[in-house]
Amino acid sequence: MSNSPAAYCWMPLLAVAVLSGCGEPLELGPTAAKPLAAAAAVPVDLQGLHLQSVASFDVYLDRNTVHAAFVATAADTKTPYTAYVRSEDGGRHWSSPQAIAPAAGRPIESKAGNDIQIAASGEKLLAVWQATGELPGMGPLASAYSTDGGQTWTAGAKPTGSDADQSHPDLLADADGRFHAVWLDDRDENGYQGLRYARSSDAGQHWELAQTIDDTSCSCCWNRLATGAGGSINALYRDMVPRDMALAQSADAGASWHRASTVGAFGWQFDGCPHNGGGLALAGDGSLHSVVWTGAENRVGLYHMQSGDNGASWTPPQRLGEGPAFHADIAAGAGRLVAVWDALGPEGSRVYISESADNGRNWLPARQLAPASASFPRIVATPNGFLAMWLEQSPTGKQWSAAVLQ
Repeated sequence: MSNSPAAYCWMPLLAVAVLSGCGEPLELGPTAAKPLAAAAAVPVDLQGLHLQSVASFDVYLDRNTVHAAFVATAADTKTPYTAYVRSEDGGRHWSSPQAIAPAAGRPIESKAGNDIQIAASGEKLLAVWQATGELPGMGPLASAYSTDGGQTWTAGAKPTGSDADQSHPDLLADADGRFHAVWLDDRDENGYQGLRYARSSDAGQHWELAQTIDDTSCSCCWNRLATGAGGSINALYRDMVPRDMALAQSADAGASWHRASTVGAFGWQFDGCPHNGGGLALAGDGSLHSVVWTGAENRVGLYHMQSGDNGASWTPPQRLGEGPAFHADIAAGAGRLVAVWDALGPEGSRVYISESADNGRNWLPARQLAPASASFPRIVATPNGFLAMWLEQSPTGKQWSAAVLQ
């Protein structure tokens, strides 16, 4: 697709948020900076595909380009549909949507918290989502790849070639153009999930190095992949016992993995599904930053932690937001850390933002980023500022909303 201004379009399904401050900012000393403010964000034209309610989305930054994939409902058939858009200016303008996989294939199980995933390396793109299998609510991963920057898409191979139930995938493309995938499945049929991994050197046409990272993990929480210092690969996931978040790491491009640490040792004993993963980001100084949620007694809430030794150890948990703070993400760029999350209140779920200009030691007071009925936010740092995205309830269903923050 063309990246010229004429190729971009406007429309109502992706709403624009205006960020307003509240309260006085914390005094952060010499590194203090004015709070980020929202610039105009141009909506994505989903009506060109006759789409209605958005059920799932993912966003990925490669060089200066923001890539996004989404699952939406076709207005005429009410059938889920996957598509792709891109932005060359940090989210202010978007390309026309390009179909990844039309509704003619299997029904789609991907939804918020078990989202479709996308990753990119130059003109090569890979998308992965959960398709419906023999039983509703379950099914294998499906994939599609593009070698022309998202203009055309071809069905890819399954990471394991299996039709077993597989869910909660995440993708990462490394500096050498290899694509890494993690997901959950119960391949041993022992009643619980494990964290699995595979790598592709050709954008999903074939897979290699299929293996288990951890054979006992939580069954319902999303996973996050992020690059670490020295090109290492980090996988943030929720463990089984206790239900704290864990970090697995590979220093050899996915050939082998080891458990690096517990990210927030709350000792949360819980036999259930919290449906909440975490966020992971690499800062410019090489430090890793994470946001995680715990339901541990007397410590329920969202926390930030940082690691200065590539994930081997973490600072004590630092609370973000109030008690209801829940689904969260974090990004690092331009000397700032920015965290977003949703919180359930009397008027519904709302999305909030907080930022730090001193590598996470202090955080500005949380500010509301989206109105009521907004949830599952994501954030990426682009050369044009931070781009926050979330799902927001509308009269026709959930819409995909965003704000560009500078």
